[in-house]
Amino acid sequence: MLTTSVYNTNMNQHELDQSLQHLSDLLHLEGVNEYHIVVCGGSALIACELVLRTTKDIDILALIRDGKLSNPAPLPETLVSTANRVAIDLGLPDDWLNNGPSSGPGGLFQVGLPDALEDRLTMKSYGTNLHVSFVGRLDQICFKLYAAVDQMGSYHGQDLAKLNPTLVELEFAITWVKTQDSSEGFLSMLKLYLMEVGHDDAVQYI
Repeated sequence: MLTTSVYNTNMNQHELDQSLQHLSDLLHLEGVNEYHIVVCGGSALIACELVLRTTKDIDILALIRDGKLSNPAPLPETLVSTANRVAIDLGLPDDWLNNGPSSGPGGLFQVGLPDALEDRLTMKSYGTNLHVSFVGRLDQICFKLYAAVDQMGSYHGQDLAKLNPTLVELEFAITWVKTQDSSEGFLSMLKLYLMEVGHDDAVQYI
């Protein structure tokens, strides 16, 4: 079992796998039967080889219980406490594993996920007691577009540019984004953003 590696920088794909495997090993020692988490953000981009970069944390979008997506807020206590042990062992930030995207009433899971997101997940098992389903390309485009407009100038826009969405993908993403915020101010920002990044042809879907 991995107990001595310390990460001084953000996690790459290999370190991401090591961290999750160490979590699985510790969960096994705790006698946990199974956790199945759904992950979005940078770690999913890395795991699915959609964008080449590193990440400082793993964002839990949802849990899967009895084959269905479920609310990750709050996270199971054993998962949190075991993740804290991994942070100590590997020198990771305290919140290296978090439910930030769906942590409260205004979270992504709570407000509503893109249609059929569960059908586009890529699952990887770390032993028999930890399964991780990574969010697919189309759903990442949805989340990155929403975040890029909400946080202008952030790394989310860089991720979206690297994903290089097609017009069809942008139409899907815009339709979903409007379910998150349909205010006149936000839609004006969305239009401005699309024009600034060269996606004028997608403005028609706002």
